[in-house]
Amino acid sequence: MPKVSVLIPTYNYARFLPEAIASVLEQDFRDFELVIGDDASPDGSGEILRDYAARDPRIRAQVHPRNLGMVANWNWCLAQARAPYVKFVFGDDRLNSRQALGRMSVALDTHPRATMAASSRLILDEGSNPIEIWDGLGSAGLKSGAEVIRRCLRADRNLVGEPSAVMFRRAAGERGFDPRLRQIVDEEMWFHLLSAGDLVYESDPLCVFRRHGNQQTVLNREAKVTSAESLVLLARYLGYLTRDGGERLDSFSLRRLLFRYIYYSRKNTRRDGARTPEVLQAEEQLLARLTPRWYALCLLLHRVGKPLENLGRHLRPVPEPGRRALPGSARSPAV
Repeated sequence: MPKVSVLIPTYNYARFLPEAIASVLEQDFRDFELVIGDDASPDGSGEILRDYAARDPRIRAQVHPRNLGMVANWNWCLAQARAPYVKFVFGDDRLNSRQALGRMSVALDTHPRATMAASSRLILDEGSNPIEIWDGLGSAGLKSGAEVIRRCLRADRNLVGEPSAVMFRRAAGERGFDPRLRQIVDEEMWFHLLSAGDLVYESDPLCVFRRHGNQQTVLNREAKVTSAESLVLLARYLGYLTRDGGERLDSFSLRRLLFRYIYYSRKNTRRDGARTPEVLQAEEQLLARLTPRWYALCLLLHRVGKPLENLGRHLRPVPEPGRRALPGSARSPAV
C-alpha cells in the first residue's frame, strides 16, 4: 500500500493535464499512487490519460462515461484512495516543488494530532506566468484547528487554500465533500477536518494555483453563490467563534460579523436561485442570534460608514492580507 494517494480530478483541462501529471511523477518522494478521474471531458483528455497510464503502473485513470459533476468527481477520486494520506492536485494546477509530497507527508508524520497539512500557493495566469504568492496563514508551523476555523470565519475567506494546497489524513476525511455545496466545498471540508485536529502549515509555495476564466470558481462567482454558502458555513460552525478563546455571543464585533454575513447574502442572492431552503434556514438561525433590532442598528451603521470606508480605500489602497509579491529570485515557477 502506498503512503500517499495523489488525486487529480479534471474536466476539460487537456491543455494543463501534462503539467499536473508530470509535477507528480517528478517528485523526489516516490511512495505514492496517482488516481485521475476525468469527468467525461470532450477535449481529448482521455487520450492523454491513457498514454500516461500505459507508461507508469502507479497511475490509475478513469474517464467517466457521463459527467458526474465537480463535487461528485472529487468524491469519486477520494473513494479510490488507498493510502493513509491524500493529496489533491487539480487538473489545471500542479505541484511547485519536487519536495512537495515529501515535506507534507513528513509534516503529518511529525504531528500526529494534525489532520491536515497545507502550504502557500504560487499563482499563475493561463499562460503559466507567475503572478504572486497567496499566503493566508502566515508563519510556518502547527496551528490550532479551532483557531484556523475562527480566523477563516472572521475574515469570511478560505485562508487555508484550494485542494491543491492541502494534504490530509484519509481516515479523517472519509465523510467526503458536501455535495450540497458548489463554491465553498473545500473550505467546508477543511472545517470538518479541523474540528477533529490541527493543521501544519508550510509557508513555502509547494503548489501552484492557476487563474483562468473557465475555472469553476469564476463561474460560481458570476452566479453569486459564494455569499449564500458562506452564510451556511457560518451557521454550521458558529460555535467556534464563541468558545475556547473566542468572543462572547453578545459582543458588538460578533454582532457586526453576523450582520455582514446576512446582509451580503441577501444582497448578492436576491435575483437568482442561490437562496435555497438551507440558506434560508441558516439566515433565520443567525438572525435569531443577532435579533432584528440589532440587525436594524447594524444596517444603519453600515449605510453611514460604508461610503467613508470606500473613500478611504480609494485614497489609500491597502494590499489584501495574505498576498505577497514575488521576490526577484523566485519568478521561475519552480521552487
